[in-house]
Amino acid sequence: MEEQGDPGLPGIDSSRPSVARMYDYYLGGKDNFRADRTAVDRVAEAMPEIRELARENRAFLRRAVRFMARQGIRQFIDIGSGLPTAGNTHEIAQEIVPDARVVYVDNDPVVLAHGRALLAADDNTTVATADMRRPAEVLEHPQTRKLIDFNAPVGVLLIAMVHFLTIDERPRIMGDLRDALAPGSHITATHATVDGKSAEAVAQIEAVYATTPTPIYFREHAEVARFFDGFELVEPGLVTLDGWRPDPDDPAPAATKWMYGAVGRKN
Repeated sequence: MEEQGDPGLPGIDSSRPSVARMYDYYLGGKDNFRADRTAVDRVAEAMPEIRELARENRAFLRRAVRFMARQGIRQFIDIGSGLPTAGNTHEIAQEIVPDARVVYVDNDPVVLAHGRALLAADDNTTVATADMRRPAEVLEHPQTRKLIDFNAPVGVLLIAMVHFLTIDERPRIMGDLRDALAPGSHITATHATVDGKSAEAVAQIEAVYATTPTPIYFREHAEVARFFDGFELVEPGLVTLDGWRPDPDDPAPAATKWMYGAVGRKN
């Protein structure tokens, strides 16, 4: 990607790392700038297994989407979806439910441009530019309303997203999302943890993300569990990613133990 950004995409600051573009680089993508790559290199100094973690996180996403689709979920909102990559939510869901509807949500203009190009021929999938910190913006976006019927169960994905929220933000944001969902809806999230990790490494990674518009917060298991308040966790509950319903037909990379993940159901 050109370092000065795309003049057709307003709002791109190539001099400052972006979480979406950093994640793209973690996964081996090319839609990133020098600032993103430099930030990733700094994260990798503290967490050498960062690329394995990114792939582990994607494998969890695939398992969670398949699980929700098999529970009868026919519509999904993927919040903080990032740049398109292999095994996107709509591809996984539509393997099980061919007419599954998916709204991708991100606040990065690069994601909007790439997503629109990728999904131009798919009437059941769209992209909305919105910020998870303003749930009404996500839930009431015209693109969301075009595909999502909130009177029916919805699957909401917050993959590697809720660790960007402060503790004070959590009750309002998660509560607004929960209250908008019909009974039978599911929510899935992954969150970075301090458990079993070096305090020095965690501090170094948090310092890197502090240079982005989206600081990150590593937390203990009990703190992460609060993001699922009001939902009933499906088995095996909130566990490290490798422990959540491993699938021998879709193996994940070696376990890093850097993230917890779970799926919750609204009764």
